[in-house]
Formats: sequence, C-alpha cells, structure tokens
Amino acid sequence: MVYVTNAFSLNMLPDNCVLAHILVTKLSPDNAREFLRGNNFQSYIGHPDLASIASNILGMSLAVNRQTLTVKEGDALLVVQYRGPRLPEGTTTLPEGATIEFWLVDIFIEDEER
Repeated sequence: MVYVTNAFSLNMLPDNCVLAHILVTKLSPDNAREFLRGNNFQSYIGHPDLASIASNILGMSLAVNRQTLTVKEGDALLVVQYRGPRLPEGTTTLPEGATIEFWLVDIFIEDEER
C-alpha cells in the first residue's frame, strides 16, 4: 500500500519487526504526482494546512488523517516534508522562504519475531 504522510517514524514499523531496510528517494513535485496517480493511496497527513498546501502543489486532494499508521512489508510512503517557519493557521500557500519536499520511503521488512 502507498501512504502519503507528513513524517516517517520508526514507530510506524510493526511491533514484531527486528530488521527493516528503508530506502529514501527525493522526488520532484511532478514525479510525486505521477507516482500517486499510478497507485492507490491513503493520506495520513495530520496537519490540515499542510494537507491543503500539498493538495494544491500536487493537483489532487489529500485528506487529513491523524490515525496511527503501522506499515507492512512492501509498503511505501510519500512523505510531504515541510521546511520553514511555523505555518499560520488556515494558510493555503507557502510562507516566504518555506519549501515542500517530497520523499519516497520504501520499506522492506526482512525479519519479524515469531
């Protein structure tokens, strides 16, 4: 499954995971858009303003979802990484000096406790 998130955390790995390989690749906005168009995905972006800005950049709707995400073998995350000052509440555009980066995180869980 593909998930769109605003972060990647080791807490997203399953409790019984003892070995995982994580491959991180930076994508352009165009490549991120094409990646999402080619896959079914679920949004796990926890911040409404970031979801709105990323939706505008990608030209597709990204829902706000604050549920806890636990990944499985073969899952991928498209991380919407905000860099800049704190977003003003209700904003739909990036503040001056702020950027959005898109990072593809491929997860390979090689070993699980049995």
